[in-house]
Amino acid sequence: MSESVSSSGRPARRGFTATRLAVSAFAGALIALAIAGRPLTAPLPETVRMADMTWVEVKSAIAQGYDRVLVPSGGIEQNGPHMILGKHDYIVSWAAGRIAVELGRTLVAPVVSFVPEGDFSPPSGHLRFPGTIGVSEPVYAGMLEGIARSLKAGGFKTICFIADHGGSMKAQADVAARLAHEWAHEGVNVISVDDYYVAAGDLQTQLLEAQGETKATIGEHAGIADTSELMAVHPAGVDLSRYSTFGLTATGVSGDPRRASLERGKALIDIKVQAAVRQISAGR
Repeated sequence: MSESVSSSGRPARRGFTATRLAVSAFAGALIALAIAGRPLTAPLPETVRMADMTWVEVKSAIAQGYDRVLVPSGGIEQNGPHMILGKHDYIVSWAAGRIAVELGRTLVAPVVSFVPEGDFSPPSGHLRFPGTIGVSEPVYAGMLEGIARSLKAGGFKTICFIADHGGSMKAQADVAARLAHEWAHEGVNVISVDDYYVAAGDLQTQLLEAQGETKATIGEHAGIADTSELMAVHPAGVDLSRYSTFGLTATGVSGDPRRASLERGKALIDIKVQAAVRQISAGR
């Protein structure tokens, strides 16, 4: 076979070309390996909400000391004719964001919307009203455990459960206590932030009573406190013109939501935020 000739009449340097291509390929491979081996990092995002972050941003945040995470849970339940079903989700989502900012170096997981709401058959509790969506207590506890184990696997060292719904409190406390005990030797703490609901609830009642309200006007569900808080964080979710004066059986309301206000909502939700910040800061 005859040898190929260049335009100058000299033999083409096939060997040199092949060698140059091999060297280039080898250099490219080295660069690719260097890039692959380099830790992925990202600047801190302008949010504390994990759902709005990439995994690289979460990883970078944890590496920079953001190893505490809040796990808020709300609920989809009836709240009378004047207030939307997602009341708890809006309130606890807003509060968790505030708590995270005040604590510093804290992220917020997505809200757990499905919580214990009563028996299914025959329906009890809020499940007597169409639109309420509940899960059993074991299912809710299992969700919290799975979330906590996922967050621990990702590198978080302090996991804080924050429920805005009374029916969630027992399962939340049980799961937190069990996991905190299991992971104590690994330096991972799990906190049931009960003060957000229990201690803050007592302080809210004291505030409203000091303003002239009574146990009857304050109520226990969808009354002054709940309605005021939603007014403060999601006013579109409240329409008092739809309210009627029937009792709990007819409307699902306990208390007098007509006495709610935006100003009261700001003060009441701040009580919850500060109670949570104090408890989490104390690490208990």
